[in-house]
Amino acid sequence: MDSTFRTPDTSSVVVGVDGSQQARVAALWAAKEAVRRDRPLHIVYGADTDGRALYLSAETIERVRGNGRALLDDTARAVSAEHPGLSVTTEFSRSGAVDSLHRAGGLHGTVVVGNRGLGGFNALMLGSVGLEVAAAAMTPVIVVRGVDGTDESDETGTVLAAIRDEHDLLIARYAAREAELHKASLRLLHVWNVLQSVGEVVSMLDDVEEIAGGHAETLRAVTDVVLDEFPDLEVLTDAEKSISVAGVLVEASHHADLLVMGGRRAPGPLGLAPNLGRATHSLLHHAHCPVLLIPRTSSDLGSQS
Repeated sequence: MDSTFRTPDTSSVVVGVDGSQQARVAALWAAKEAVRRDRPLHIVYGADTDGRALYLSAETIERVRGNGRALLDDTARAVSAEHPGLSVTTEFSRSGAVDSLHRAGGLHGTVVVGNRGLGGFNALMLGSVGLEVAAAAMTPVIVVRGVDGTDESDETGTVLAAIRDEHDLLIARYAAREAELHKASLRLLHVWNVLQSVGEVVSMLDDVEEIAGGHAETLRAVTDVVLDEFPDLEVLTDAEKSISVAGVLVEASHHADLLVMGGRRAPGPLGLAPNLGRATHSLLHHAHCPVLLIPRTSSDLGSQS
């Protein structure tokens, strides 16, 4: 991972809106995150008018532009009403939503999307735009889940980090900084698939405890660095074995305000779901709190367990 990767408090926040209630909730959540970081909020609407210019009339395109700019203005007013001191900028893009957010993220930092947009079926818990943004982004992406847009839901006071191996030290550091900004504790959770681990070392079928010890040591090494660099932060650690890594993380997300995890991605032209690991994909669909996905490139894959 690039050593110049920006930490949360130096990364501005970009949020995409499309007129859906989920996107509005995401914009309000993103505003809170921007306030925590003391950074600006940049609101983007990707109209895709360039991509549709050949088969839409000039009047229709102008109406789309007018509606998009009105949506940006309305969202900015709502955000400013909640956070009067926050610096808010808006961007109407003629490109599609995915390309617009990737471009804005590259300039500003963290991209925030709602868990489901205007399109798709109700059963699809993460819309296609959100999935494509998460799958192909080379900057942090937050999918806002488990938030209803009100202040009635109680915060748990915990930031959860999913640690796969020693390569996830960057994720742990990023989560630690988020915990400081949220004034929360940090929980480092390492979940390993007992069936996969045994399959990799057939000769140790009768010694699962020794395998577990190796996983615990991996977590301990990451924890020691975090404790050294964040001495005032309350850090809790857990190493669990399960046949479903995603299932354990989904359950743990019930008790977190934010889940931070690495997104294993291999470079590819499509940037769709196959570029996401199975556990990552499941968490983006089923987590009970916002999920902050940190890019993991092909040179930083580490363990896939």
